[in-house]
Amino acid sequence: MRVVALAAFLIGLPATAFAGSGFDIVVPGRPGVPIIINNIDASYAVVEGVWGLGKNQQVQPTIYGGRYIAERQPADVGHYYPTLGLRPGYGRLEVEPPANRKLPKPAESYHQSWGAQSAPLPPQMDVPVDPPPVILAPEINDRPRPPRPRPHVQVPGKPPG
Repeated sequence: MRVVALAAFLIGLPATAFAGSGFDIVVPGRPGVPIIINNIDASYAVVEGVWGLGKNQQVQPTIYGGRYIAERQPADVGHYYPTLGLRPGYGRLEVEPPANRKLPKPAESYHQSWGAQSAPLPPQMDVPVDPPPVILAPEINDRPRPPRPRPHVQVPGKPPG
């Protein structure tokens, strides 16, 4: 009996690796907030197809039981959509003042500056009364000298070469 149960368990293990390629039932995280996929309200619907960040590909999902939502105009949430051809609902009201108006008094002058410098050096210390001895190390050149080229001398009466 134990052998049969163990065999059934081991046969069922590899099937869990393929569990991601099935279907999903979409449950909204907050009540009243629909889950919209490609203009379809997929709340409490069955979505089939592997898509998203789990794979390195994007597949068009199949939605069973969702209802189509027509494209809506954006809600008046304070955004300006120039493609709609409408003027913005609010914003800065541009008013051109008349040319002969009383001008405001000029602003007072304002100047501010910043600077940076290094910290002052410490004072020079005097030589101690009993200074440590100075040891001169001999220079050791352990690299061999390159051979000096021999001067080329032409002997009179002998052909060169």
